[in-house]
Amino acid sequence: MATLDVNPQHYQDQLAEKVERLTTLFTPYNVPELEVFESPEQHYRMRAEFRVWHEGEDMYYIMFNQETREKYRVDQFPTASRVINDLMPLLMDAMKSNDVLRRKLFQVDFLSTLSGEVLVSLLYHRQLDEAWIEDAKALKQQLNDEGFNLNLIGRARKMKIILDRDYVIEKLDVNGKPYVYQQVENSFTQPNGKVAEKMLEWAVDCTNDSTGDLLELYCGNGNFSLALAQNFNRVLATELAKPSVESAQYNIAANNIDNVQIIRMSAEEFTEAMEGKREFRRLKDNGIDLKSYNCNTIFVDPPRSGMDIDTCKMVQGYERILYISCNPDTLKDNLDILSETHNVTRFALFDQFPFTHHMEAGVMLERKA
Repeated sequence: MATLDVNPQHYQDQLAEKVERLTTLFTPYNVPELEVFESPEQHYRMRAEFRVWHEGEDMYYIMFNQETREKYRVDQFPTASRVINDLMPLLMDAMKSNDVLRRKLFQVDFLSTLSGEVLVSLLYHRQLDEAWIEDAKALKQQLNDEGFNLNLIGRARKMKIILDRDYVIEKLDVNGKPYVYQQVENSFTQPNGKVAEKMLEWAVDCTNDSTGDLLELYCGNGNFSLALAQNFNRVLATELAKPSVESAQYNIAANNIDNVQIIRMSAEEFTEAMEGKREFRRLKDNGIDLKSYNCNTIFVDPPRSGMDIDTCKMVQGYERILYISCNPDTLKDNLDILSETHNVTRFALFDQFPFTHHMEAGVMLERKA
């Protein structure tokens, strides 16, 4: 986003432009009618990052225009959650008058939840000492006394000081059922909480007549795994990032789900294991026998780069493919391969990032007769 000019009155126009762009992009694949899931027009982002500008005795948040790279002052950020906007001025005023907390502070990161928690990370160009810890604890207490559910982190080179935890607990509602998710600082989470709920409901609806087991690649913190587990006998999910795997294990236990198993592997490694090219001790150590799974459906939510060719070929081996993409261009590249064997039977746009060019898309593919 180039500026803070976010006008809710223009929301439907920008959404209509995305609908047209996405529909046109995927016309060659004979896709069904696009299902469109809107975002709240304001206060939809659960996280935000701001640089800090020092000007004499003053100090304030800034962002940069992505087109001109010019800085501009930010006192409120209407795309961010209400709790972030409420906290921003109080946090800055408290630090501005404290020499210990403000000295060489260069960035503030916020991570919030629909359930009202917020985690603040303060980033410094200096080492943090006992004086910082003492004043940071007082700041945390002051803000919590004012009604916030706040935790605080101090970061500097090779330093991370946690007051009192480095994660928030999100609660997402999926068709009336609450799911609990641990979301760790600096780990991937869906930025738009309300649209994330709609994505989960759509994925559950796409798979509600499923049989057998589900294989999931790129599972993150188990965001989709937990909600989809109700539609399958078992779920086997893979993820490479260690913090995400640890959060996924936490979330499985927190939601009392007993048919989901997470293994720390990349999609490329798992493809090699499935094809018998390599044996992985991680599978054996976790008691996972790939041959015991009866997976007719595979779910993928890859990074912006999409899936590599070998993984696409492996994915083609499944009757049904559910694919969530944060980059329609790489989704289109993958569909060039997947459409050789499968038809697109569901097609969705999730407006995770209003007032930007970014689009989140979902497709359900089923094997051709």
